[in-house]
Amino acid sequence: MLQRIQSIYLLFASLVLFALFFFPLAHNVYINDKPSSIMVTGIYQDVNGVQQHTQTFVALTAITAIVALVPLVIIFLYKNRKQQIAFCYSAILVLIGYSFWMAQTVKGAAGSITLDTHTMGIGLFLTSLSIVFIIFAQKSIKKDEKLVKSADRLR
Repeated sequence: MLQRIQSIYLLFASLVLFALFFFPLAHNVYINDKPSSIMVTGIYQDVNGVQQHTQTFVALTAITAIVALVPLVIIFLYKNRKQQIAFCYSAILVLIGYSFWMAQTVKGAAGSITLDTHTMGIGLFLTSLSIVFIIFAQKSIKKDEKLVKSADRLR
C-alpha cells in the first residue's frame, strides 16, 4: 500500500541505497600515484584524463543490490505489521554491518592513505540516511499498529 507514509519512507530508503551505484564512496584518493574514485562497483582511476575501471568489487556490488531490495520487500509485508517491524529492525542491523564492511573495503582499497573530509564521497553517508528512513518507517508502522489496536478495543 503506497498511500501509507511508511511505504514512502521505505521507498526512499531503497532509492538511497540504489544511489550507492552512482555516487563515490571516496574520491580524489591517490592510488599508485593516480587519482582514483572508489565506488561500490570498484576502483576507477584517472588514466590519461579518462576514468578507467581498474578493480571490481563483485561481492560488494551484489550485496549492495540485495540490501537495496530489502526495504522494497518490507513494503509488501503491509498485511502483517509485526513482521514488518521485525524486518525493519533486521534491516537496520544488516545496514550497520554493511556500512562497516563498506568502510573496511574503502580503507583496504585506499591503503595507508587516511580519508578526510576532502576525500570522502557522498556514498559513505547514504547508508546512514537509509537507516534514518527505515527508523521513520518503523515508527510509522508502530503508530499504525497502535491505531488498529485502539480501534479493535472500541468494537
